[in-house]
Amino acid sequence: MGIPVNFDSVSLDGILSDWVAALREFSVEAVVVLGPDPFGQSEDRQVVAVHPPLVAEAAAALAESSDFGAHWRDSDAPLVAWQSIGKSDPQRASRWRMLWLAHGFQTVVRVEFSLPAGRAFECFMFSPRELNGRAEAAMLAWSALNIWPLVKRSIATARSMLSPRERECLELAFRGLTARESGLALHCTERTINYHLANAMSKLKVDNKMAAIQRACWLGAL
Repeated sequence: MGIPVNFDSVSLDGILSDWVAALREFSVEAVVVLGPDPFGQSEDRQVVAVHPPLVAEAAAALAESSDFGAHWRDSDAPLVAWQSIGKSDPQRASRWRMLWLAHGFQTVVRVEFSLPAGRAFECFMFSPRELNGRAEAAMLAWSALNIWPLVKRSIATARSMLSPRERECLELAFRGLTARESGLALHCTERTINYHLANAMSKLKVDNKMAAIQRACWLGAL
């Protein structure tokens, strides 16, 4: 399990801190972003970002669990979930629930942002109190939807292993352009486009353009 990218990104950590501050009226005191492991199996998830850092272990336990993961998506479950972890049976509660309860949290609202091939980014907002009703949960979900473009862009900047030109070439390929057409769009040769695509494929540990596009999406780069 890698280190959350906001631990090394002042910009992303500032965004998460401001988000938590804005949600204090709903008593939200922690946010977690899980994302797919681009080099793992379909059910493998990573803690992409977590704030504050003191709940990092609890966030890692959530990522390691099967809750809300691949099976959740395969079952056509909703993209927004609201659960009272405080009502978990202590004898049957999963490790992540016990860790969040130990930090004093009672409620979690989850919002999913789907990705290709059954993967997803997931935003979790944790509160130390019970929500008063569906309206409060809806407001939290609305906040996640509003801030997600900014969070995703910051995550991509901090997490991506691709150069700007490699990302551009993959984005044009994603749009269906050939190497020749991409070269015309970027005012360079077809050979240069293929060079950047080959570098991207090497960094993403795949041997074809489609797989590279897919993994770039899982990183949030596209």
